[in-house]
Amino acid sequence: MRQQLIEAAKAVQSRAYAPYSGYKVGAAVLSAGKIYSGVNVENASYGLSMCAERAAVLAAISDGVRSVEAVAIAVERGVPSPCGACRQVLREFGENMDVLLVAGDGTVRDTTLACLLPDSFGPSFLGEGQRAT
Repeated sequence: MRQQLIEAAKAVQSRAYAPYSGYKVGAAVLSAGKIYSGVNVENASYGLSMCAERAAVLAAISDGVRSVEAVAIAVERGVPSPCGACRQVLREFGENMDVLLVAGDGTVRDTTLACLLPDSFGPSFLGEGQRAT
């Protein structure tokens, strides 16, 4: 599954909408054997742009997924690293997920979300009365 996840992230990367930065990112998340992909989508109002990692998670959530086991993030150049917002969104759906960072030269760095976001805040911090049912 690891290689399939990496290939899925690399496959969608070219579909990214990055007319401003030119930095195309593809991401894929794994949940219960199914892979969901996403790309970064930039916006002229930069703050409204969407990262590939969050787009992949949103695709999974739209399909009913509520937990993510792993994510692969692929870039055309350099080495990827999920931004803080993406790390927090990923944390919502899996505190200990595997993270595969696919560099432009094809090398892959294996890490975990717990390593990238230590001492994270998550759903367990909220009492049952604070969650919607």
